[in-house]
Amino acid sequence: MTTMIAHARKLCRTSLAVCGIACLPFAALAQEDQANGTSFVDNFDHLNSGLWYVSDGWNNGPHQNCTWSKKQVGVENGILQLHFAEQKTSDRSYVCGEISSLKRYGYGTYEARIKSASYSGLNSAFFTYIGPTDKKPHDEIDFEVLGKNTGQVQVNQYISAKGGNEKLVPVAGGADKGFNDYAFIWEKDRLRYYLNGRLVQEVTDPSKIPTHAQKIFFSLWGTDTLTGWMGKLAYSQPATMQVDRLAFTAAGEKCQFPESVACALN
Repeated sequence: MTTMIAHARKLCRTSLAVCGIACLPFAALAQEDQANGTSFVDNFDHLNSGLWYVSDGWNNGPHQNCTWSKKQVGVENGILQLHFAEQKTSDRSYVCGEISSLKRYGYGTYEARIKSASYSGLNSAFFTYIGPTDKKPHDEIDFEVLGKNTGQVQVNQYISAKGGNEKLVPVAGGADKGFNDYAFIWEKDRLRYYLNGRLVQEVTDPSKIPTHAQKIFFSLWGTDTLTGWMGKLAYSQPATMQVDRLAFTAAGEKCQFPESVACALN
């Protein structure tokens, strides 16, 4: 994916001038700076409104063919469900689901157990982000499964809006066929990405490591325009991204569950 295309996919978060202030609710803009949130594990027994913000009624820009809808976000049997479905809104033909943390988190271990959606043209994403709407530079750390090829996951990071650090990592058996564990350990001088407990990417160049505390996101969205990156949309019925667990372990703190990457490294 080119840097230009990568930058386009979150225009709404990075520039209010691009999409208009209406695309972000006032509550999201007015959140206090809650950097360095404490360690936690969410097993999604319910959707914790004290932890998560649910995107609703807007989109990230012209490259996104769906409107965020709170009706496309739910919890069932201890699993977070993010849906993508055909439904006409004022300016989009589809609706989709996203949640983001209310607090910002810094250096530490971030871990999610995810089953991706399947269709070409969809993006199942687990990432951290901060940007100009929070009066900070655009920093970001990504895991993205593109439905056009669920046999791999793309890892990437942005520093002050500069990307171009993509790497494609094979996912044995397919990211949409079962749950896989995605993790990254973010330190001041090192960033490591893990897939099912295995190190798949290590970054030690300081110029390629984000420095600003970020919010945690899960999103499922689609496109009709970024076909070179995400593929042509192949919608036939509603699709779902599932999340079984999310954990953040602050740097220097003990691991929080037996399968944690932080346990293996301590």
